[in-house]
Amino acid sequence: MKRLAAIAALASIATATACGSTGQENAGQGGIYTTIDGDKQINASAPINPFNPVGSVFDGYNGMALAWPKNDPIDPNQFYPAIARSWTSSPDQSEVVIHLQPNARWSDGKPVTSEDIRVSIGLAYTQGGTAYALDPKAAGAAATIQVVDPTTIRITQGANKSNTFLSNLLSTVVVPAHVYGSLLPRDFWQKLKLAQDGKGKPAERAKTEITGLADKVIGFAPRQDVSAGPFVLERINPGAALLKRNPYFYDSKLIGPDKVELLNYTGNQQIWNYLIAGKLDNAPFTSVPSAVLDRIRAVKGSQVIKGFSPVSTSLAFNQARKPYDNVHVRRALAYLIDRAQVTKIAAPEGGTPSLTTSGIHAEAAKVWLGSAFSGLDPYRLDPAKAAAELKAAGMTRRGNKWALPDGKPWKVEIHVPASFSDWISAAKSISSQLTDHGVDATVVTAADYTLYLSELAAGKYDVGFWLMGLGPSPYNIYQRLYGQANGWQMFGGRLEHVAPGTEGNWMGGPETVDVTGAGRVDPGALTSRLSFASAGEQKQIVGTLAKVSNEQLPVIQLWDYVNTQFVNTSRYTGFPPDDSEALRLSSGVWMQLGMIRKRQA
Repeated sequence: MKRLAAIAALASIATATACGSTGQENAGQGGIYTTIDGDKQINASAPINPFNPVGSVFDGYNGMALAWPKNDPIDPNQFYPAIARSWTSSPDQSEVVIHLQPNARWSDGKPVTSEDIRVSIGLAYTQGGTAYALDPKAAGAAATIQVVDPTTIRITQGANKSNTFLSNLLSTVVVPAHVYGSLLPRDFWQKLKLAQDGKGKPAERAKTEITGLADKVIGFAPRQDVSAGPFVLERINPGAALLKRNPYFYDSKLIGPDKVELLNYTGNQQIWNYLIAGKLDNAPFTSVPSAVLDRIRAVKGSQVIKGFSPVSTSLAFNQARKPYDNVHVRRALAYLIDRAQVTKIAAPEGGTPSLTTSGIHAEAAKVWLGSAFSGLDPYRLDPAKAAAELKAAGMTRRGNKWALPDGKPWKVEIHVPASFSDWISAAKSISSQLTDHGVDATVVTAADYTLYLSELAAGKYDVGFWLMGLGPSPYNIYQRLYGQANGWQMFGGRLEHVAPGTEGNWMGGPETVDVTGAGRVDPGALTSRLSFASAGEQKQIVGTLAKVSNEQLPVIQLWDYVNTQFVNTSRYTGFPPDDSEALRLSSGVWMQLGMIRKRQA
């Protein structure tokens, strides 16, 4: 998933010192378009390599994929063309044929060919995962890659089908074979076939050799940028990356700016400073408090664009720890939290209060569930119901405080990373609300997000914040609740449930639960089935899992994100409108789609 700027690390920062465009550089009539990359910060020493996590390659600008995902709320297979002009897929996605842009070229003038795609896929295998898993039993893994002709390539799926195969395939990063091809040994494809056979020690050795290439691929540093995108890197320093137009881009006529400058940032506050200073033509989704938003809106040309974002924030429980193993306690907390108040404080522009806990962003849930969505318990603020639930859990009232069944004080610690301003505000609001209703609650912060995730996975927290609903694939959505974090993992192509506190199982939920109207179900098994189920069966499974989430409350869904984008029309026009499918993509992709034009004097 792409990292949202809303949850980017928020540190104590000074006013921007980036080498922003000052008008002193002549960029031609198209001018210099200035923005940031919402997925990563600038690292001037990073190689120009898309396989490197901090590499100086930026999606939609000098970085290209086969295709760009649309923002469809329920269909992950909707894409815009990119290097792939078109594609066809068999009904079960067992075979995908991709047709490349016929006039696509690299920035050194060489044509983009099927061999480039083949090499890119080979490199993807060294990194593993999704369509390029080496385990022959893995669902949705590519089996064969066949170059049909210079602009056509055929990819088949392995025996264990996945309905996310096409979307994973189209997301493949494309690099030039004449630059990266030497990273693959001459016998790579023979080794790949041997690894995919999965039989005996030779297969294991082949797998080890292929995955052993990962560090070499990640560390590779080309001498210059060779891009198939609309731009190519001109220079980079700690403050900014400057890219110039690629004259060989296949749709060069659509690209308005002559250059793009990506300013560095170290947190949301620096993005706010850029916007208030009028430096940015666009800033992707950024968490902004109301007072700051008013200052940004006051800037000449400043506008806000809003659209769907398939992500929600939740309060999650470690059910291996008492009293959170008791569903009545979790329900009581849901009845004590005013989600509208939390959202107003934490995400006034970037979120809407969750209507209920379903595991899915409300906009997608309404499509998946239809009329059944209104049948879910909304858990509206109701202290009387909360008290009844706590009594059902054996909790007792001692004076003005609730105590555990054994009479000991009940202290709720809500854990959040110190770098997430919206989560901290939300946690403080929740702790205040709970304290008002007799629940002794405090907020505990982790130094940074990396530490937070490691301690969360180690089961050190009773209660913490958790991103969920990561659509549009229903499999990805429910993996957040009924996947590795809750004990379900694939081992050798078989789904297993591991004990709480092991293998990253920090949620600690039961393997099976009783669900109204469905009886005893295994949520992890149902989630796993979503990866290959038919459309009709997917809808049934989503309905059941929504009920599981609503009745069992492994999390309390707090707010559903709104993709709030900031643009400034002083220098450029033609930005996507509200609710555009393109809003979750970079400005570079917007340009490829024919948007963004220099404002005429």
